[in-house]
Amino acid sequence: MTVPLRRDAKVVVGAFLASGTVHLVKPAVFEPLMPSWVPAHKEVIVGSGVAELLCAVGMMLPATRRAAGVAGAALLVGVFPGNVKMAVDAVQGSNRPLQAVSLARLPLQLPLIRGAWRAGRA
Repeated sequence: MTVPLRRDAKVVVGAFLASGTVHLVKPAVFEPLMPSWVPAHKEVIVGSGVAELLCAVGMMLPATRRAAGVAGAALLVGVFPGNVKMAVDAVQGSNRPLQAVSLARLPLQLPLIRGAWRAGRA
């Protein structure tokens, strides 16, 4: 019997499909998130977009859900420093909406990580 994808994992799949597409179509959007110590910014951005899309598709398929869920959780943990950098940079600036969004994103990463992890554990 195939277990249906959990609701929290569906949210992760949707987020990965949207974000992964933006990574490929408009990689410059993610340039400000890149820590200076990360080499080859554009290549890393495109690569992480491909990884997001692969994880999303993998979580939708029961045969690959376990690996894709664990990989998706690891990916979210891996990009978290970029989210922190974005929030720190925003707080130092004067754009209030960007500050709010950047800071609100940080705690939202935890349910996304949990959703991907749970998909991998199902």
